[in-house]
Amino acid sequence: MNHHQTSSFKDWKEARRKRAFELKAQGWKQCDIAQALGVSPPAVCKWFNHLNDEPEREAWRAKPPRRGPLQLTPEHLRLLPDCLSHGAEAYGFRGAVWTGARVATVIEEEFGVRYHRRQVARLLKGLDWTPQLPLARASQRDEATIAEWRTRRWPELKKGTKRRAPDGIY
Repeated sequence: MNHHQTSSFKDWKEARRKRAFELKAQGWKQCDIAQALGVSPPAVCKWFNHLNDEPEREAWRAKPPRRGPLQLTPEHLRLLPDCLSHGAEAYGFRGAVWTGARVATVIEEEFGVRYHRRQVARLLKGLDWTPQLPLARASQRDEATIAEWRTRRWPELKKGTKRRAPDGIY
């Protein structure tokens, strides 16, 4: 949407609100105003509630969109991977896996900024940080045994499986 379209959209919204106030002054009910203007009754109620807060000449004016929650500062973004490097269990979670919801909780605890888990996923992607994978492998992990199992035992197991349903299941 270019500047001209944005301006006309704003003007149209203001004209619609102004018309709602005119209809109210003529004695129309809110539900009838909503139907006539093609909006929901709660929207009309919200417009009229603005009359209680400000003069009528300002109440019908389009308001600038609210800004979202405070954003993390560049310093916070720099510190976030360090916070997460301590592991999920350091923040009281069970298991070492980070999820978007867990990281959102840590961000709120550490920096006082609230994010939705999907916002966190985008934020972490921008930092080239993958939350789903634990940072360290188990110290007991035997890579040689795992590699041998993958190359010898797994193919044998795959050959032995038959693709049929268990008895009694159709």
